[in-house]
Amino acid sequence: MLDMHSEWRRQLPYLVHTNRELGLMLRGTKPLAYFADFVGREPDICIRYWRMFDRHVAEGRLTKRELIEPCPESPRLEYRMLFYTLPGHEWRIDAMLALLNEPGVWSYDRERRFGELLGYETWQIDHWLTHGRSLANA
Repeated sequence: MLDMHSEWRRQLPYLVHTNRELGLMLRGTKPLAYFADFVGREPDICIRYWRMFDRHVAEGRLTKRELIEPCPESPRLEYRMLFYTLPGHEWRIDAMLALLNEPGVWSYDRERRFGELLGYETWQIDHWLTHGRSLANA
């Protein structure tokens, strides 16, 4: 499965942010990073990556918000959402939460807004909406 995802990502005419978030944020080109996982089931590599972000939060270069909520499908599990922003972009967290909590089916408009909040350029989002989804499902 990972090989398939890597293959379609290589076909995109831009680099996806995945696993590049911190570097992009420190360069000021990515305003928001969003991570989600089940509490206590996070891969060690994710925990290490988040600690790298946290060092920059401590230095004031990034801001952080962490939300932990019960998982509706499995109440014994908790779901963690981590948001990191560039200073001055904290509003993106509330906008992302509103988007994620909108009722209804995920749509192209919602996908576009998701990409915008994460800091993708318009042409990248356009390409993703036109080509990326079909590549991911191939």
